[in-house]
Order: sequence, then structure tokens, then C-alpha cells
Amino acid sequence: MARDAGRYRGALYRALNPLYARSPLSGEGAARYGGRFNARGTPALYTALTASGALREANQVGSLQPTVMVSYRADLGPLFDARDGAALAAQGLTQAALGDPAWRARMLEGAPVPTQDFAARLITGGYCGLLVPSFARGARPAELNLVLWRWEGPGVSLSLVDDEDRLSRL
Repeated sequence: MARDAGRYRGALYRALNPLYARSPLSGEGAARYGGRFNARGTPALYTALTASGALREANQVGSLQPTVMVSYRADLGPLFDARDGAALAAQGLTQAALGDPAWRARMLEGAPVPTQDFAARLITGGYCGLLVPSFARGARPAELNLVLWRWEGPGVSLSLVDDEDRLSRL
């Protein structure tokens, strides 16, 4: 893993719902349902810097559900690093606000979701993604996620690691 000036180079991991296993670069599920850092209608890839972190993120509610684990080779930027307290405060947020578990209830009620509004500002500001601590149950303090809103085009490269074309056989 290499990080410099809001850039990430290295491996990323994602535990997918099997429904999306044939399109691991689509962001379709997040766009359909919304997430902590994307409103409905906004595609996003929720990735982790470790495979165990990806599995934990994908199974936050209830028991372990079937998942398909994938990995990517990434070279992405610019990224907002949510571990930078001063930068986060400049956006009007705190770590506690980022980790607020009430985001889902607010979204389902149709109420504003501060983390989704924050993400929308970052997207408008030209960020391709957000480096953020994991808020999943049991996550270690050093576990990080990378939420992506743009993973194709100038300045970004994200490729699926599937050298044996295994996903096409699902």
C-alpha cells in the first residue's frame, strides 16, 4: 500500500452480495439502496484495505451471509482522508458523526443523512473517494475502508483481480 497526497496505490478488497458478483465494478447495489456515504442513485464501491475488513463490512447486520470476495489493483486519487481531524472539522463533521449508526434509519425515513450530504460535497469537490476508519462491529481501530464514487477515467485506475476468469463461471 502506498499513500501520498490524497492518493492510494495498492490492493483493495470487497465482499460482494452474490447477486452482484458478475459486475464487481458496477456500484449498482449501493446506487439502488444507498449507503452511509452515498445517497440512493449514486453508485459507490465500498472497499476495504484488508480482506477481513471487507468481510466484516459486508456482514454488519445479523449472521454471516453468503458473499463473494474479490480484490482489486488500485491507483486512485484524489481522496479525502477522514482520519485528518482538521480536514474533517473543516467539513463540519467529527469522527463520531461519521460513525453515527442512525444514518440508516434517517435514510429509510427520508430524513437528511449528514454522511451522505458530506459525500455529495466531496464528489462535487472532485474527490474520487473517501478513506475512512471502519465502523463495523468488531473492527480494529486501524482498519480502513476506501469508499469510491469514481473509479474510471482520468487519474484513477481500478482493475479486478480475476486472472483465471472465475467470476464469468458463476
